[in-house]
Amino acid sequence: MAYRYHSRRSVRRLARKSRRKFLITIILVVILSYFTLTWILPNFIGGLGFLTNILNPAKKSESSLNDNLTLAPPVLNIPYEATASSQIDIKGFTSPNSKVRLYVDDEPKDIVASAPDGSFIFKEVSLNLGTNNIYGKTLDEKKNESLPSKLIKLIFDNEKPALSISEPEDNKKIQGGDKKVKVSGKTEPGASVFVSGTQVIVNSEGNFALEQPLNEGDNIISIKAVDKASNTSEEQRRVTYTL
Repeated sequence: MAYRYHSRRSVRRLARKSRRKFLITIILVVILSYFTLTWILPNFIGGLGFLTNILNPAKKSESSLNDNLTLAPPVLNIPYEATASSQIDIKGFTSPNSKVRLYVDDEPKDIVASAPDGSFIFKEVSLNLGTNNIYGKTLDEKKNESLPSKLIKLIFDNEKPALSISEPEDNKKIQGGDKKVKVSGKTEPGASVFVSGTQVIVNSEGNFALEQPLNEGDNIISIKAVDKASNTSEEQRRVTYTL
């Protein structure tokens, strides 16, 4: 009898332990399922999305770069380095039947189509006072841009160059001698000087001088300074020569 009683107690004890383990297992499964649904799974999906977003733009950028490399940049033709005009026409060449966008100081100005021979022209492009940094880009049908063309620096200057005449004084009278008079003065560096139509050497500081031949009687000497933008300043001196 004692042995049977002991066996029943052992069976009940094992049954209780089995129930506790089952309940603990159920609780752990519930907890694990909760964390899986609320934290692990969303973060895993978010990580996949983040990885996709990283890979896709890289492919797009690579494709865009390849498109840029296949587009030839335009060639702009501006045959002067300075102008006195606030608006100019800009010609050039690019791929036939394409489009070109013009930039001035990194600001897009206009878009024009090229002709079948690749030529194009931008009409009445407005310039900023001072130095203008000008370049263009070719556009394809998808509006992809080429690399920039060669940068052109164009100066817009509408002021007359300074011009002062040191000698001769106006209405100077000369009698006898070599029938010459010294003409000297100063203008802005980089400007050209013409004395009665003859170009004079101007040094780096803008100084100039020459001996001007005279005729008998009154001589009107014209001194003209022209800067790189073709702005002009002019002075005249009357010199009378007698024997």
